[in-house]
Amino acid sequence: MKIISWNVAGFRACLKKGFADFFTASDADVFCIQESKLTAEQNEFHPQSHPYEYLFPAVKKGYSGTLVYSRIEPLSVKYGIGDEEYDNEGRTITLEFKDFYLVTVYVPNAKNDLSRIPSRMRFEDLFRAYLLDLSAKKGVVVCGDMNVAHEEIDIKNVRPNIGHAGFTYEERGKMTELLAAGFTDTYRHFYPDRVQYTWWSYMGKARENNVGWRIDYFIVNNGFTDKVSDAVIYDDIMGSDHCPIGLTVNV
Repeated sequence: MKIISWNVAGFRACLKKGFADFFTASDADVFCIQESKLTAEQNEFHPQSHPYEYLFPAVKKGYSGTLVYSRIEPLSVKYGIGDEEYDNEGRTITLEFKDFYLVTVYVPNAKNDLSRIPSRMRFEDLFRAYLLDLSAKKGVVVCGDMNVAHEEIDIKNVRPNIGHAGFTYEERGKMTELLAAGFTDTYRHFYPDRVQYTWWSYMGKARENNVGWRIDYFIVNNGFTDKVSDAVIYDDIMGSDHCPIGLTVNV
């Protein structure tokens, strides 16, 4: 099964920048989207190839939101993690398949002034507990914008970004906690020393100069690692300030 994940930074805008071409060319069985920023009425993309479509919009229009297209009908679908603050922002969708749960997530941004760090920390703890509960039942695959560059290898300019949103010790520590709880960063599993990024600022020709951050991930529970055959970053694909990432699982 091939799975693609992409923070599109506004689905309607991304559709005007070649999204459909990549969607078709990627030939994914399941395509997960974060930061869709749209309601069901606003979504005009309904591919016949992927008849199972799940949208979780934020209560606030034009903000956050997740969306999944699947060729395969899931056994069940769950929206949210059971907490009103984050569920009102449409941050997670869980699809249950025969062999594993697939969770797509848009982790809250701490904000430039770090004012949302306390809320972000609460989300991290709730989300980790949610994933651990799922992993007690069957395999777990998590994909999405985790809004953190975990290690120094995951960010171009280390020193000037220490303590900034997405590279604070608190956020990086929560990713360490998640992995220590029994999960694997699949990209680092396959490519421990490779430097590749998934997000670039729109400022200062960052994309052109590849001054980026790796903040989008596929993470699996350790018991499912042997089912994963490759993790990919499509850093040549435009259309958003993020690029798509992919995972192949053998189930």
